[in-house]
Amino acid sequence: MEYLNILTERYVTDAMLRIFHKKSKNILERKLWLSVMKAQKILGVDIPSEDIEAYENALEDLDWDFMRKRELEIRHDIKVKIEAFIRAARGYRPEVGQHPHKRMTARGLTDNVEQIQIRDAGKLIFGRFVSVIRHMNDKAQEYKGLAFTARTHHQPAQITLLGKRFAMWGEELAMHLDDFEHFLDKYPWRGFKGPVGTMSDQIDLLGGLDNALALEKMVAEEFGFKNILNSPGQIYPRSLDYKFVTNLVAMSAACENFSNSMRLMSGYELVTEGFKDGQVGSTAMPHKMNTRTNERIWSAAEMTKMFADGASRISGSQWEEGDVSCSMMRRFILPNVCFAADGLCEFTLTVHNEMGTYPAMIDMELQRYLPFLASTAILGLAMEHGMGREDAHEIIKEYSVKEALAMRDGKRQKVLEKLAEDSEFQKHGIAYKELVSAVQGAKSNLQGAEHQIKVFNTRIKGYTDRYPEEAAYEPEEIL
Repeated sequence: MEYLNILTERYVTDAMLRIFHKKSKNILERKLWLSVMKAQKILGVDIPSEDIEAYENALEDLDWDFMRKRELEIRHDIKVKIEAFIRAARGYRPEVGQHPHKRMTARGLTDNVEQIQIRDAGKLIFGRFVSVIRHMNDKAQEYKGLAFTARTHHQPAQITLLGKRFAMWGEELAMHLDDFEHFLDKYPWRGFKGPVGTMSDQIDLLGGLDNALALEKMVAEEFGFKNILNSPGQIYPRSLDYKFVTNLVAMSAACENFSNSMRLMSGYELVTEGFKDGQVGSTAMPHKMNTRTNERIWSAAEMTKMFADGASRISGSQWEEGDVSCSMMRRFILPNVCFAADGLCEFTLTVHNEMGTYPAMIDMELQRYLPFLASTAILGLAMEHGMGREDAHEIIKEYSVKEALAMRDGKRQKVLEKLAEDSEFQKHGIAYKELVSAVQGAKSNLQGAEHQIKVFNTRIKGYTDRYPEEAAYEPEEIL
């Protein structure tokens, strides 16, 4: 009987799945052992070249049945993997020596390999978010002239541009994308420090500290690490895992905010996330066109937070120089948080590619709320005519609330007429035509929003120039 991980079955790209697939991990572990063997040979350890060749030939010869049965006997997965690699190499050279794992500890294999997986998955996710931010900028430019009702507390507030909303979400993502770029660039490898972090075993084998450091540097460079931890214990600090996951949470936030607003806007028929020919929205209600992909974005973002909570529980939980108490949690949390982030990007990109707007509905909403959206402009006009700010605020609030309630009963809004007839407004010489002009000015005065969209566009060019391939990425078909 097989139980499938719902994330890997439905929501993860093949590129991400390959990083964490058990076959990929086993081969990567063997590549690490092979790299250590080669470095040890260069540094004077007697390892015949023919033996190294045999191990190279055996990299992908994985006997799953043997490993499963053997682990049930000895209950140590790394010891089993060593034995399996030797058995595989002896298929090419029967007299091959037992060279894998010389003067290494299990954590010297698993921590380093898992860090390669985390680094590689992080780079893939970073690239996906570069594509997301490029798509956000594309939408900001596409909708930079579309006036729109902005809402705070989910209430009509002022006039904005729909493109400005995308710049808002994109800027949030850009802040955290910068941090993640720096995190990946500086991400430190554990290296080969031995069971308690002193390097004593490699020093003994290689005849001195300089050689032990040289081995570590050679292998780190082969696997693309520029930084190596200086003084870890048996493991690298699990707070590093927590920091990795919280970076994913932070980057996901902009996509979650985008998806929430898309769902709300869709409910008012202002936008659509897209609805393909033949798509079904509901088994019960044939007319439904649900925002199912945006709901998935929310779910994936919430999942990253859930995994961040899990990662926080292994951060700082080690005893003395370390133990493996966190292994089970890490094996669950780290791949799955990458799967969730990967899926989130696919969903977000899909919505960007398939979404659309309903300009007639957007304008209808704008006209409905226009006098209220210009209340700050009217307040400014009153102050220009010598009214006290708080006095004017109270008068505008009184008429606005009354008219809003009347409008909900189907009556035409007359807030500008009411204000023009107010004795205090008349006393200060505020004419009806000035009120109308203030409202129209509020509708056209969107220079700030236009400027923000331009600045955002400039900022995003930095990503697209540095990462053109990642920026050009388009999502796969989603279920």
